[in-house]
Amino acid sequence: MLTIKTDSRKVVAGDTFVAIKGHTVDGHDYIEKAIANGAARIVCEHGEYPVETIIVKNSSLWLQNELVTKYSDLVNEMTLVGVTGTNGKTTTCFLVYQLLKELGVKVAYMGTIGFYCGELKEELPNTTPEIVDVYNYILKAKEMGATHFIMEVSSHALSFDRVAGLKYSVEAFTNLTEDHLDYHKTMENYLKAKLLILDKLKSDGVIIVNKDDAYSNYFMTKEHMTIGFNECDYKALSYTENNTGMDISFTYKNISYTAHTNLRSRFNVYNYLTCLAICKALGFDINDLLNASLKIYPPHGRCESINVGNAHAVIDYAHTPDAVEKIIDAFLENKSGNVITIVGCGGDRDPMKRPIMGDIATKKSDYVIFTNDNPRTEEPENIMKDILAGVKNDNYCVIYDRKDAILKGLSMLQDNDTLLILGKGHEDYQIIGHTKHHFDDTEIVLEYLKTQEH
Repeated sequence: MLTIKTDSRKVVAGDTFVAIKGHTVDGHDYIEKAIANGAARIVCEHGEYPVETIIVKNSSLWLQNELVTKYSDLVNEMTLVGVTGTNGKTTTCFLVYQLLKELGVKVAYMGTIGFYCGELKEELPNTTPEIVDVYNYILKAKEMGATHFIMEVSSHALSFDRVAGLKYSVEAFTNLTEDHLDYHKTMENYLKAKLLILDKLKSDGVIIVNKDDAYSNYFMTKEHMTIGFNECDYKALSYTENNTGMDISFTYKNISYTAHTNLRSRFNVYNYLTCLAICKALGFDINDLLNASLKIYPPHGRCESINVGNAHAVIDYAHTPDAVEKIIDAFLENKSGNVITIVGCGGDRDPMKRPIMGDIATKKSDYVIFTNDNPRTEEPENIMKDILAGVKNDNYCVIYDRKDAILKGLSMLQDNDTLLILGKGHEDYQIIGHTKHHFDDTEIVLEYLKTQEH
């Protein structure tokens, strides 16, 4: 474990505290707290303190150089896998993590749903946390005996180089659709950030690319393998859904295979084939991978289906226009009842996607309930105004209270209907203002079912 900390709350006796100036928080404001917690050394950009103090021009750059210089050789002894893209990172990484575990590999995962290694599960504040935490978790996994480390790599992480010094044996690109434009401003900038992952690929490494994505060619400049429904290395032929999941037929090197999975929907065909291609690139036998595929599941809150009588509710993290469209389309494919969608947009995040999501939801669904996601410091009414600006149909209502919205959706269900509860997925909280309140979409559905039993 590292003795370098950027969070004063985690400082213990003897640690070095590095004061990082962020977008909203300045670590210099917490130096006194760090010293009170036992920091023996401070690295900062200004000030005088009663412990050893190193004044630097840029504390973020100092930290990055310190970690790369002292620890990069150690972390790169691990077999690192990095997955980037707008949608599908979490599911793909979690499938890889599970599949390798089934094959007896000591493996760790780090991403949106947390840090997993052995029996240990920890929540994380970001998809890809700060560089000191990235290094810390890789070293922790190494200490616990892991040989492989699977991680989601966000565009923010690449922009701020939170993965400096890491060298991936295998990388994957899932897709690129509109998201995070509050930060990147343009799709061109967003793409440039994603492409930085190519610089992190080992000289003998390979990147798995979704060839069906419009931006795929940009990622095929290094050694690569492709997946998709069009002509590519792992070519999906068809998929058939059943009571437990779906069977995916595909070809690889002119040989036909069928994978039996616990997954559903077309977008999970992409996630599964990417997972399979990653594991194959790591050196595992394709037949062994196929045999283990029935033992792996999507992560909590990713197309998670719950039976509600003869209908069902589906909880999913979809929070971008593309993800919302794909999951609605997935359930329209085999539609036998109505598709009711509950969706909102997060506050203090890209406002440009809100009207697009409103339009897609009402155009594709039979009925839509617009509600709060994580409003954060924005007024819910202003967020809703942005969403409704894109709406052309009248098949919707607005219920700001998310619990009431979910209960309304559940009460509307008739036989064979599908209720899509989108936006929060695995999250068990709602951020209102600066405060996290406990809130879990799945819990609301399960509580409702209990009331129906009596």
